[in-house]
Amino acid sequence: MKRPGRLRPVEAREFNLATTLASGQVFHWVAEGAGFAGVIGSTPVRVEQRGDEIWTDADPGLVARYFALDHPLVEIYESFPADPAMAAALEFCRGMRIIRQPAWECLATFITSSMKQVAHIAQISHTLRSRYGEPAGTTHAYPIPERLASLDEPDLRSCALGYRARNLLKTARMIASGEVDLEAIRTMDDDAARAELCRLAGVGEKVANCVLLFAYERVRAFPIDVWIERVLREHYFKGRRRITPGRLRDFSRDYFGRFGGYAQQYLFHHARSARRAARKLQP
Repeated sequence: MKRPGRLRPVEAREFNLATTLASGQVFHWVAEGAGFAGVIGSTPVRVEQRGDEIWTDADPGLVARYFALDHPLVEIYESFPADPAMAAALEFCRGMRIIRQPAWECLATFITSSMKQVAHIAQISHTLRSRYGEPAGTTHAYPIPERLASLDEPDLRSCALGYRARNLLKTARMIASGEVDLEAIRTMDDDAARAELCRLAGVGEKVANCVLLFAYERVRAFPIDVWIERVLREHYFKGRRRITPGRLRDFSRDYFGRFGGYAQQYLFHHARSARRAARKLQP
């Protein structure tokens, strides 16, 4: 990874860098010294938190935008419903922000994340970067669609993608050919954008909502994976059977409101972390 140069401060009130990077939004950042090293687009970046500031060797504006330091977190918190599950998640995750990710990198990463643990997703990301990404300092950027589109499926399977290799390859080719325009999606409303993303191989409603939330800043998007479905059923539909995915989707949209994506990510990270902690306590 890039060695730290001269660090400059960025004001970062109501922000928790470590929690944000550990919350399952991005998978390529690595702990280094007192901070973290990673890549924003094609720029190698080192960041470390010192109180209400982030110190970085990259352009402060780039870092501030990437970590969404302009999001009105106090207002977002006030929008959260007042219930025990949400209150516990807020207390645990306070300071987490929804990262503004490059659209292609976010899309490709979540296609490769299907049925994988976080450590495996990170391993895949680093392997794809080192083999097919452009150098960025002493690390690598995520490979562009055209580079992956030029490969064959066995090339991607050798990166531990398994069946996901076919989906990633097909999607890279659809984007490289212009069949789907990721930039054009920015101008679409949420429903149209979701439908366009779902045209891509390996993209269902959950992945599409992740991309809408993490790449297109649609902070109302509420991805429902196995973790969130468990949270909803245990805390909001306890004792009720035959709750359909459609009912969960409609409830989440109405109950969590315009910052539902933030609520989802707080509930997700809290639930996943609590389950890990419980396992460690087991004899």
